[in-house]
Amino acid sequence: MKKKKREYLSSELVKSIIKIYGLEEKMEAIAIRDFLEDYLDQSLYQEISDISLQQAVLEIKITSPLLKNDFRMRKRFFLQKFRDVIGEEKINDLRIL
Repeated sequence: MKKKKREYLSSELVKSIIKIYGLEEKMEAIAIRDFLEDYLDQSLYQEISDISLQQAVLEIKITSPLLKNDFRMRKRFFLQKFRDVIGEEKINDLRIL
């Protein structure tokens, strides 16, 4: 049995497909969502309605006014946590909506 000239790991194939179709920001937003799911209590996590990353600006939509205020007060803290998760250069700003 001959070896094929090109053998790819499935993770490499997925990464290349993500890059081809320009889905990097969506995958990074999913990574942040996963982080928040682990970091926050389940009842608090349910108050987050949407997370999106566009042009290095992370937007988090929160339905609870108390949680929204907490995120706004600790913006620098959360911004640094998110940068640790997906990379320093990929997030320039954090908007809490």
